[in-house]
Parts: sequence; structure tokens; C-alpha cells
Amino acid sequence: MNFALRCARPDDLPALVALIGALAEYEKLTHLLEVTPETLHPHLFGERPVAEALIAELNSGAVVGFALFFTNFSTFLGKPGLYLEDLFVLPEQRRLGIGKALLRALGQLALERGCGRFEWSVLDWNEPAIRFYEAMGASVLPDWRICRVSGQALERFAQTGA
Repeated sequence: MNFALRCARPDDLPALVALIGALAEYEKLTHLLEVTPETLHPHLFGERPVAEALIAELNSGAVVGFALFFTNFSTFLGKPGLYLEDLFVLPEQRRLGIGKALLRALGQLALERGCGRFEWSVLDWNEPAIRFYEAMGASVLPDWRICRVSGQALERFAQTGA
């Protein structure tokens, strides 16, 4: 292997934000991108972190991929879960096993932490990712849809429910 996985460090924030930008470009969602190293820092490394990240680094020291995740909870299982918010590997570094290694590392972490499940979402048009996840043994759940309220809509929702 010409890469290693490790926990993100504060000095990784510029590279991590650059990778998040590359992910936004791939998903054609750059118009939603607001993250900066300064805004991400407290959520990964502050007094009460709410997320964690694994970094994929080439032997040369170049950061080429990441997985950002957090703990959620299953009321049905009565156990915590691990939720993968985003996984991304630079296109020129794909097919080296980096994505698979990141997913396996998170699966192992979920088991070590006593999680009842490990889950994530995938865009319905991202057929390469869907095939990759299914080949690793993941089930793509057809009956579930994501509900989201953000920005000004979140402010209205919190105040009036509409």
C-alpha cells in the first residue's frame, strides 16, 4: 500500500476543506459550500467535537481522501450507530483501495464502539458509488428518503413549523 489512514489533525484542515470542495464539485453542489478551516475546526477539534474525520495520506505526505463521520443513535436497536457524512478520494487516486480501506476502518470502529449499525447516504445518480457500496456488502435502502430543513427555512421551521 502506498497510503496510510489516520485520524485528522488540526493541521489537516486546509487539505480537508480542499477535499470537501472537490467533493462539492463532483456532486455539482458548490453553490452550497460554506465550510472553511476556521468554521470546521470547532466541530472536529473544539471543546465539544460533534464529528471526526479519517484522512487518507499517500506515503509522499499528500492528503488524497477523507471520511467525515459522527455518532448517531438507533431507538429500535437501543444502540449508537456510526454515520458517514462524506467519503471522498481524489479521482486520480481511485482504484488504489483507499475508499475501501476508509469504509473498512469505519466498520471496524463501529464494532469497537459497540454500534448497532454503520450507515450513510448516496446520491441516486451516483451509480459507480452505489455499485461500489453494494459490492462491499452494503444495502441501499429504497424506501427511505432524507428530510432536510436548512438556512432560512430552518429559522422559519423552528419558529412556526412552516
